[in-house]
Amino acid sequence: MSQPIEVIPDVAGIIRTIRKHRVILDSDLAKLYGVPTFRFNEAVKRNRHRFPDDFLFQLTKEEAEVLTSQIAMSKTGSGGRRTLPWVFTEHGALQASNILNSPRALAMSVYIIRAFIRLREELAANSTLEKRLAVIDKTLLTHDTALRDIYQRIKPLLLPPPDPPRKKIGF
Repeated sequence: MSQPIEVIPDVAGIIRTIRKHRVILDSDLAKLYGVPTFRFNEAVKRNRHRFPDDFLFQLTKEEAEVLTSQIAMSKTGSGGRRTLPWVFTEHGALQASNILNSPRALAMSVYIIRAFIRLREELAANSTLEKRLAVIDKTLLTHDTALRDIYQRIKPLLLPPPDPPRKKIGF
């Protein structure tokens, strides 16, 4: 009998930028690791000493409200979340898979790290492209100014010559 095929999620799609850090929400990580969010957060709380501040941080109320309006995240007090979400940086996501210590968590951590690496590479490529476009833009502006100057100098030469004075015929 064949094994069921597991669909690998698009991890890059759940990585967000918050406070200038690329992070994953606790609920998204819990879903990837195959555990309920509250159990995932319990494990993190029990092992909080393994998560320095640059590995995870809790969102402010304002940040959580912005996320709630942007994604399908349930509002607090209406049967959904009752606490502010935690977000994990690349290193925090890897550390989370270590504290869960399940085969699925270990397998998913590889995909998460690869997604962060791919985003980093795309950002570097975009940065390089942006610099190159700035150089091209500057070159075009320089050429545009030079061409305009040449045109202004050639323009009088392109006009038809003035009519020569006519000789008077007769008296």
